[in-house]
Amino acid sequence: MSKPIRILLVDDHTLFRSGIKALLSRQPEFVIVGEASDGVEGVKRAVTLKPDVVLLDLNMPGLSGLDAVQLILQDAPSTAVVMLTVSEDAEDLSRALQAGARGYLLKNIDADFLISAIQRAARGEAVMAEAMTAKLMQQFRTLSSQPAQPQEKEKLTPREREILLCLARGDSNKEIARELNVAESTVKIHVQNILKKLNLSSRVQAAVYAVEHGLNLPMSDS
Repeated sequence: MSKPIRILLVDDHTLFRSGIKALLSRQPEFVIVGEASDGVEGVKRAVTLKPDVVLLDLNMPGLSGLDAVQLILQDAPSTAVVMLTVSEDAEDLSRALQAGARGYLLKNIDADFLISAIQRAARGEAVMAEAMTAKLMQQFRTLSSQPAQPQEKEKLTPREREILLCLARGDSNKEIARELNVAESTVKIHVQNILKKLNLSSRVQAAVYAVEHGLNLPMSDS
């Protein structure tokens, strides 16, 4: 049997935190290893407990969720930090992903989506509320007509630019492989090269990078 997914809950609303704990505790594959009611305590517990997944509120008194993400990942880089917030602001989304969050979920999501998102985040996948994916793509559509900075485009090969565009759309490796008619393992190598060249730590950050730089990336025949 696979190891249970160890989860830390960080939220300043006690009632909401208790509800999430009760929901997740009913899942045999989850173990709640700790709770915290503010960002400072959340960072301390994350560093000490090394959970697989941290569900982290965005707006908390004292240390914000955005600051907490960066501090957690400094000492526990393998931890999947997933924002669980009421904020539907595109800027909050962008800043959270830039800080290293693996996902961005809204507190009004249904239970099944939350459970699935935690499982996927623990496997290393990016997770995002559907409404926030739409906001990210709107940013991409708005900025995609702007010319990219030459030095940024020159870092990537035509195929890598092609795959970066797919990442910006939110495509999985399997979907990219199917669209480009290449092996999924080849896509993984390209994604790793993209992250290394752009000094990024996740495919979500790569998608944000494409949006923020307004990369109008041509499809390649290579």
